[in-house]
Amino acid sequence: MYISRGSAMEGDCLSCMKYLMFIFNFFIFLGGSFLLGVGIWVLLDPTGFREIVAANPLLFTGVYVILAMGGMLFLLGFLGCCGAIRENKCLLLFFFMLILFIFLAELAAAILAFLFREHLTREYFSRELKRHYQGHNNTDVFTSTWNAIMTTFDCCGVSGPEDFEESLFRLLSPSKMVPEACCQRNSYLGAGSVEQCVSGSVAFRHNKGCYSAMVNYFETYIYTAGALAIVVLTIELFAMVFAMCLFRGIQ
Repeated sequence: MYISRGSAMEGDCLSCMKYLMFIFNFFIFLGGSFLLGVGIWVLLDPTGFREIVAANPLLFTGVYVILAMGGMLFLLGFLGCCGAIRENKCLLLFFFMLILFIFLAELAAAILAFLFREHLTREYFSRELKRHYQGHNNTDVFTSTWNAIMTTFDCCGVSGPEDFEESLFRLLSPSKMVPEACCQRNSYLGAGSVEQCVSGSVAFRHNKGCYSAMVNYFETYIYTAGALAIVVLTIELFAMVFAMCLFRGIQ
């Protein structure tokens, strides 16, 4: 009688875990579907929104990041739901291995960021900007990325406009002191403001460096990002534990 009651409790616990895992992964599946839908809509939208995104390299890259995240969450949710509700060991094992791979990839990224933290200094970015930035060349990824950063954060150079002195940009455009991406875009400044800006007028350009602007921007969200990272890692760990418990409980 005791063995029978114990088996019944074990069966109830396994059933509860199965449905909890199904619900948990169903929300992951919905989130992945939503991100995939948004990414595909932006790429295929006939109303011209794609051209707006394509003009900004950061937004254009962000669309593909959303697609990749959506696809990954869609696959995870599908495997978790099907594996849990059908009690399929193969799907649960695949789900566990995929979660473990993502967890290890995040851990490796954190370790690499720590090991190469000296490459994130102001001096490093200034040196790279002087060597590789070309100005208005949209076919060059480095140049396009910096143009997008300066336009997005209303800044100029890494430490300021002086970063373009003795740079590749000045060699390619000797008549310009700063690139157009450094210029203020307010309509009330007039049509000639860009010409005055690139010729060296302080009043028509952004004088703040992008390094400080980005640090100040991300400091605002660093606690939110840290909390979100902890939540994501906790969810991944619980998902792996649920999957393995369910895997071992299935006969």
